[in-house]
Amino acid sequence: MLLAIANAVYAQEKSPSTTDSTNSVASAMSKSVSSSPGAGLMNDWLRSESDFFKSWDIGGQFRAREEHKEYFAAAGQAGAVDFRKVGGDPDNTYLLLRERVHLGYQPCPWFTAFVEGQGSSSTGDDRNPNAESDGPFDLRQAYVSLGDAKEFPLMAKVGRQELSYGDERFVGAFDWNNLGRVFDAAKVRFETKDFSVDGFVGRVVLADDNNFDTSNDYEYLSGVYASTRTLIPQQETQLYFLARNAGTGSLTANAGAAPQAGGASPRDIYTLGLRVKSLPRQFGGWDYEAEITGQFGRFKETAASVSLDHEALAAHVAGGYTWTSAFGTPRLGLEYNYASGDRDPNDNKHETFDNLFPTNHKFYGYMDFVSLQNIHEARASSSLRPLKQLTVTLDYHAFWLADTHDSFYTVAGARRGGLAPTPAGGYGINPNYGSYVGSEVDLIATYAIQSHAILQGGYGHFFVGDYVKGSLAGLGGATDANYLYAQFTFNF
Repeated sequence: MLLAIANAVYAQEKSPSTTDSTNSVASAMSKSVSSSPGAGLMNDWLRSESDFFKSWDIGGQFRAREEHKEYFAAAGQAGAVDFRKVGGDPDNTYLLLRERVHLGYQPCPWFTAFVEGQGSSSTGDDRNPNAESDGPFDLRQAYVSLGDAKEFPLMAKVGRQELSYGDERFVGAFDWNNLGRVFDAAKVRFETKDFSVDGFVGRVVLADDNNFDTSNDYEYLSGVYASTRTLIPQQETQLYFLARNAGTGSLTANAGAAPQAGGASPRDIYTLGLRVKSLPRQFGGWDYEAEITGQFGRFKETAASVSLDHEALAAHVAGGYTWTSAFGTPRLGLEYNYASGDRDPNDNKHETFDNLFPTNHKFYGYMDFVSLQNIHEARASSSLRPLKQLTVTLDYHAFWLADTHDSFYTVAGARRGGLAPTPAGGYGINPNYGSYVGSEVDLIATYAIQSHAILQGGYGHFFVGDYVKGSLAGLGGATDANYLYAQFTFNF
């Protein structure tokens, strides 16, 4: 049925759109497929019918994704442990649906009002509570934007909105997730032709299925983010300072609600970072990027614990080469990521890096086992476009704990197994285990039917390493995990 709809629209289309797509690969493909990008299928049609609609932005998105997981922990199920060979629930197959509809109004260049609703649902999911269901329909975005950079360099945006900076390693919209992430925030931007600076403060919105979503009143994210493409020629240079401040009430915010009850434990963590990235086509086929980030402040594991000094570090470096004149424009890349762990859980310091509000799915494996905490990661990536509308990527990830005195953290930043060593009870802190967590291989294919209709499918396999095998030896042993998905996205 979905393919039939897509084909019908393809046949009738007048001007394709370049609205949001499934990921960065699909977004790039949608731009290349469309020779004359429009404002969206709905907007292009309405504006062709009447000039009245030129001030309006009407559109939306429908996305469906079927996922199959083997040996993933299904939250809420007895014996739920990642990679557990016996016991628990080894299989979970479910369908995720997401619908978005938005309405925007821009009567003049310096004023915009925008509102967007979203419905998210999951069918057949073994996780309890359902981690990606928030329906039947909720307010996703609602903001007012003031200012026009062409006339005056100062602009403001206030209301429920996405916050996305850099490559989204620390602050992102997390669009892969069926719920996504938004903030109730206020943002001021100063922009000239040479540089821009954002200042913002906001509270993350917690999803409450079948009820109106509200933000966490006890946790704030604020920051200053500066970016320039002229300070150093041929590269983008960004400097930022972020503050995450959570009070004792954060843990019980949205109490009893599902799927997102409670926020971060009490903490005052400050992040200072520098990011550089080569601009497109400035070095022939070569590209590079790097980011170094330090943290300081105070941290509490729970509301009742002693406050600890927080000192942490993260680093990222990557480079690659694209054969632009070869068939399929193949690219090969290498990448290394590091985030510090806590060397001594019994001292007065907390040295585990705080991953903040990232979009981890893009960086540390499509199977979503790993976050940027207490980890070394080596990655080899490749891509090929055998057809104009088809891109195929193959990635290899290898993971080691940065310090075996600390935990193996989930993609959401939670400890696996708690604080104490648990040699016979699953994951925990045990320095006697090896540091090698395992490796992951991901094969992804993305096909752009048109710029507004994207098909994507993928397969991932995680090979467990010594740390996982040692952690689960007392639970009957460990086994590799598999992941398979197919997704269709239609923007209108």
